[in-house]
This record gives sequence, C-alpha cells and structure tokens, in this order.
Amino acid sequence: MGTLREGIDYYLDENGLLVFTEAYHLARGTCCGSGCRHCPYGHANVPGRRGKEDE
Repeated sequence: MGTLREGIDYYLDENGLLVFTEAYHLARGTCCGSGCRHCPYGHANVPGRRGKEDE
C-alpha cells in the first residue's frame, strides 16, 4: 500500500495510539479482524462480532 500518510491513513489518538482511518481500511480492501475503530466492513472478520456495526 505504500507509505502511510498522517491525517489521511492514520492519526494518533489522545493516548498516543496509532488509529487507522476509514479511508485506509477501504484502500486495504478487507476487514483485518482486529476490531479497528473505523472499520467500514462491520468487523466482519472479528471473532464474536461478525456483522455487527460499530457501537
């Protein structure tokens, strides 16, 4: 996917954690199964959360 761009592909949250954006996930193409904050795929590959929307 190339070089990550701050503010486009990710940002740092209030705790200093790297958070991927929805745009990054859409470019990636699939749910990675990690329960990401901005998953546009409804956490489809997250065990125990299949098809659930963000809460």
